[in-house]
Amino acid sequence: MQEPKYIFHPDDSASEYVDLGGQGIDFKVHSEHTEGRVSIVEHPIEPGRLVPAHCHRNEDELSYVLEGEIGVKIGDFEGSAGPGCYVWKPRNVGHTVWNATSKWIRVIEIIVPGGFEKFFKTVAEFSKLPGAPHTERRRAAGKQFNLEYLPEWAPALMKKYNLKLLGQ
Repeated sequence: MQEPKYIFHPDDSASEYVDLGGQGIDFKVHSEHTEGRVSIVEHPIEPGRLVPAHCHRNEDELSYVLEGEIGVKIGDFEGSAGPGCYVWKPRNVGHTVWNATSKWIRVIEIIVPGGFEKFFKTVAEFSKLPGAPHTERRRAAGKQFNLEYLPEWAPALMKKYNLKLLGQ
């Protein structure tokens, strides 16, 4: 593990960006710099995109909406959050987010404990390949990071909000 870091300048993450086919991952704070305690990424999400529903077994997530309005489903709860709102996604509770608007949205994601940011780099590697959305590869990556996908949520949300999954 690297030395702890105490100040994170915006330029620190300038070259650390990956695209998952409609959702960007801009790496802000790596778990290696926080002794594994937390990691932070920024997610720009393009209009009409649904992040595949999933359930973390190891991490809690707290999202902060910077721009736009994000749709959320957390367990049985469904709602939306605008700029300045926080969204709590506890471990062992299925969740998804989406952008049903016509403009890009931006969300900061705080992940506790850190380390899950490495999942995004894994998924980004095959997101560039033809044949998206790479369901089997995503499932294998999820298993590696103790994340379970909930594909049964997608059809109703896609129909209700006129969405496409990442990579489609």
